[in-house]
Amino acid sequence: MPLELDELDRSLLNTIQWDFPLVERPFRALAEKHGTTEEDAIERVARMKKNRIVRQISAIFDTRNLGYRSSLVAAKFDPPCLDAGARAISGHPGVSHNYRRNHPYNLWFTIAVPPHSRLGLERTVEILGEKSGAGVIRLMPTLRLFKIGVKLDITGEEDPTAQSKYQGFSEKHRTVKHPVTPEDIRLIRALQRDLPLVPEPFTALAHGDGDGLTAPRLLEGARRFQERNQMRRFAAVLHHRRAGFTSNAMGVWAVPAERAEDIGEKMANFNAVSHCYLRPTYEDWPYNIFTMVHARTKPECEKVLDAIGRETGITERAALYSTREYKKVRVEYFTEAETEWEAQHS
Repeated sequence: MPLELDELDRSLLNTIQWDFPLVERPFRALAEKHGTTEEDAIERVARMKKNRIVRQISAIFDTRNLGYRSSLVAAKFDPPCLDAGARAISGHPGVSHNYRRNHPYNLWFTIAVPPHSRLGLERTVEILGEKSGAGVIRLMPTLRLFKIGVKLDITGEEDPTAQSKYQGFSEKHRTVKHPVTPEDIRLIRALQRDLPLVPEPFTALAHGDGDGLTAPRLLEGARRFQERNQMRRFAAVLHHRRAGFTSNAMGVWAVPAERAEDIGEKMANFNAVSHCYLRPTYEDWPYNIFTMVHARTKPECEKVLDAIGRETGITERAALYSTREYKKVRVEYFTEAETEWEAQHS
């Protein structure tokens, strides 16, 4: 943890990861909650952005509920070809996370394609496999979502193996009931931009639209997206390593199919687990439940995985650690870059 973070900094970080106020003067609301001034709250967040602890503050939309199709993808590369292959894959605008991991499946990335995609998800991944020179490329789509949402305990007070009943965004929220309209797309494009660090940041976001959008209209849209489960939350995303969480393990588990529902829900209750999914298996991949664990050290990750194993009785597992980050960005929705990529590769 950087030494310049004091108790108030850490408390602010804990709040803005999950509960950023959707009001015209959010930093004043944060200041009132934390016993400081609006100016001080802005200055503290600005300093944490400058020091690359806070990555971005913006809307976190649910890809599926916007009509997008997405998947985790695993690929095998000959090690000398891996870096070049990763660069080719990272060039797709819908690839948001791309990591080298310590496994024969040595490249793992996430990809999303828009509702209007002419190629579709499967063909897009095939093209990326061909362009990158992957030996094997496998779709690992979400069959069931048990948990999604990173919230790091910046205070350091919580036991890394602590559990609490998960009540956040999960499979029950993933029902596309509201087709996205042109007006929605306009609001989405504004809300996914990084929030300016000024007293009335939503006014600044609205003005950036350049066509008469106002802060009240933007905020009303954000609340509507939340009600529809199209936006999971509006929040800060941190640079995990700069925030002190230097290790992450993709813990994967071989769970009997008839127990997957119950076990997935139990695993999601571990606070250190930020993502928990049911995914398909293959002949050379027996693991169907994925748990992403963020911790301050590798031994701490292993401690969490050991605790999950004891709690659930599941013993067949693997821990895949990221050894290089090729790309990590927020997905940007309804962009020209998506259309351009498809036009080039159709």
